[in-house]
Amino acid sequence: MKARIFLLALAAAALFSCGGKDGIDYVNPFIGTDFNGHTFPGATVPHGFVQAGPQTGILTWDYCSGYRFTDSLMLGFSQTRLSGTGCADLGDILVMPFSDSVRTSYVSHFDKAGETAVPGYYTAYLDENRVRAEVTADAHTALYRFSFDGPKRNVYIDLNSVTGGRKVQSAEISCPDEYTLEGTVRVKGWNRRQYSFVMRFDAPVTASRSWSVDDKVAPLIVFTFAEDSRPLMMKVALSTVSVEGARGNMVAEIPAWDFSGTRKKAVVAWKDVLSIVTPQGSEREKTIFYTALYHMYIQPNNIADVDGQYRGADDEIHKAATGKHYSTLSQWDTFRAANPFYNMMTPGFGGELAVSMVEQAREQGYLPVWGLWGQENHCMIGNHSVPVVVDAALRGLPGVDAAEVYEAVRRSLTENHHKCDWEMYDRYGYLPFDLAGSESIARTLEMGYDDYCAALLAEKLGHMEDAEMFRRRSQYFRNVYDPSTRLARGRDSEGNWRTPFQPFSYQTSSKGGDYTEGNCWQYTWHVLQDAPGLIEIMGGNEAFVTKLDSLFVFTPDESVTGYVPDVSGLIGQYAHGNEPSHHVAYLYTLAGRQDRTAEVVREVCDRYYTDQPDGLCGNEDCGQMSAWYVFSSLGFYPVDPVSGVFVFGAPQIPGAELRMPGGKILKIKAEGLSEEAKYVGRITYNGTEVTLPTITLDELLAGGELVFEMRTK
Repeated sequence: MKARIFLLALAAAALFSCGGKDGIDYVNPFIGTDFNGHTFPGATVPHGFVQAGPQTGILTWDYCSGYRFTDSLMLGFSQTRLSGTGCADLGDILVMPFSDSVRTSYVSHFDKAGETAVPGYYTAYLDENRVRAEVTADAHTALYRFSFDGPKRNVYIDLNSVTGGRKVQSAEISCPDEYTLEGTVRVKGWNRRQYSFVMRFDAPVTASRSWSVDDKVAPLIVFTFAEDSRPLMMKVALSTVSVEGARGNMVAEIPAWDFSGTRKKAVVAWKDVLSIVTPQGSEREKTIFYTALYHMYIQPNNIADVDGQYRGADDEIHKAATGKHYSTLSQWDTFRAANPFYNMMTPGFGGELAVSMVEQAREQGYLPVWGLWGQENHCMIGNHSVPVVVDAALRGLPGVDAAEVYEAVRRSLTENHHKCDWEMYDRYGYLPFDLAGSESIARTLEMGYDDYCAALLAEKLGHMEDAEMFRRRSQYFRNVYDPSTRLARGRDSEGNWRTPFQPFSYQTSSKGGDYTEGNCWQYTWHVLQDAPGLIEIMGGNEAFVTKLDSLFVFTPDESVTGYVPDVSGLIGQYAHGNEPSHHVAYLYTLAGRQDRTAEVVREVCDRYYTDQPDGLCGNEDCGQMSAWYVFSSLGFYPVDPVSGVFVFGAPQIPGAELRMPGGKILKIKAEGLSEEAKYVGRITYNGTEVTLPTITLDELLAGGELVFEMRTK
């Protein structure tokens, strides 16, 4: 059944495309919708605020995106969602069409064989409700087409439904005319947020019924329309600012009832994004690659209205400097590979994103840690907007003011805020577990990378005293490295190592302990800023490789480890399903063993990236899981994301053509690549042999030809 559904989805994409097969024809939005991927198959455009589609669940960790592929019951269609996160929210404005008489429940089985999802479009047939629902979207507006089996046409509306059991605090709604429902809703979820909406139909409401439920703020509503054999169409537009803002978005984006035209517009937008890389390989390889690229550009989301206004972190209305303001900032994940890819391949967007982060810092006093709908939810640790904005400033991306970036960076790394006690950090040279509470080692290590990034920008701008201070702090990783175990280990305020020490115990902030969603085996390697320094304190290349090999083979009894759902995609203690492990395979190359990097990358790609619904081994996390695959398939990876240097691995596809900014073309070839020939024998760049284990961003941007001569070991 899965194979049949996937073939239907791909066929639908091919039929809708113009001419030969494009990248969009290979995208399968169902990849990652099963197991822990937490992706969704709804309709959206690149960075769209509205992400409309099926809602098959509300509660439990399984429904962070509101949908699971294995479900056959539809709750309805919601207008917003998170893509691949490990926390649930959004799923706003649930609607459900039905052709029967008004009843108490509108949940319906849907035809899995006929369910289709392609970029910018989703459709399913609702069995009990006897209606085919289709949805497409623009940036702030969703457009639905409901085709009923029979003349009766009804739509159920629930403004209380929020994914993850989040609570609607208030809802002010009205019907200004017989075609329209509009209002403003406030939600207490992952953070506090507010949105306004306008819902408009292409036919007048002839009857309505509403009723209250004890635990729901807004009434439940059923709209009935005149009996007609024609489809009923519905638009839903959103704004963080006001109903007027939502109305303006709707008029600007979808002024007519043109479903086909709106869908074509979405296709054009996705084709443009997906054309930046043209991979070679089998149909399966292209499907996995293009879907990964698609997932990378679903977010961050532009929450500014078409006039540039948005509701900021201070709950005030602001005008975005670039006309766009991006949120859904899963920086703890995406700074590692997704953001470097954005800044390299789409620098215009990268600049807009950096400006948005600085705008949020201006509103709340520090750079966003995890920004959702322009508000801060303080999820995760460190402040990894720092590497993103520093990279943008160092590269001079469009619209980025380096001095303003540095001011935001310095304030974020010197003035206390959530989980950031800089006085304690500097006094001890690490965060003592008896004073800092949970995640002391993970926070120390992650803060160190932010410090290093700050030092680079401070030095460039001539703030030499600051540069020295930040550089010194970036070396605090040495203070939590225990030479007796050769692992990163908790220390108290007296300098004593944590005892008893449980190196295989998986920990999170909710469970206490010294690590974040992992254990010391995963976090010991988290020294992105100074891999040579980590290799040196472990005893040099040979000792380092031996220790790193242990990571991939140790599999202790599960009773010792505990359970953390984010720790998945395991090879020994290496956890590819969670981001702190993502750079680790490339440390072999930096220690002189690129062959081991090639082996690990191949195993990860083969085991943990497939073309099936369970084809992601962990949360997609707003594009990071896919970004790892895209870079690794091409043959290099940004271990130190702001350095402008990429570490060689081994390509996983025969070749690719990258459309670099400024019109340059970079051609990548993996000559002789096969199942057995997974190792790199020689690398040439524009005909000259590459002797370093790295290649620079400037070289990649200059275009030309990068050739990997593959071999068997």
